[in-house]
Amino acid sequence: MSEVTSRRVVLQPSTSEIIFAWFQRVIAGYCLLFGILYWIRLIGFYPGALWRFDLMPVHWQVAAVMLAVFFPFAAAGLWMLASWGPVIWFICAATEIVMYAGFPDLFG
Repeated sequence: MSEVTSRRVVLQPSTSEIIFAWFQRVIAGYCLLFGILYWIRLIGFYPGALWRFDLMPVHWQVAAVMLAVFFPFAAAGLWMLASWGPVIWFICAATEIVMYAGFPDLFG
């Protein structure tokens, strides 16, 4: 064997790739926190008018259930650096933007 064919090239991630990976993991932590907060809202752990599922208006029930499921999935995908993680996170972010910017009278 020649020296050229026996040599193996090991690719190392660049600094920007490492920083982006850690950025995704920080966002994953926030997604997990938001998911936990929505689950607290769904199970009625915290006392309050909009903090129990059976006392919420229907629009809050739909939004809370959807985000309580999607945020932990987004967190898992972002933490694992999976290609679908940012897609699920974008769905969560777009949903909250539409909720609060598009319907401020309902979601305030």
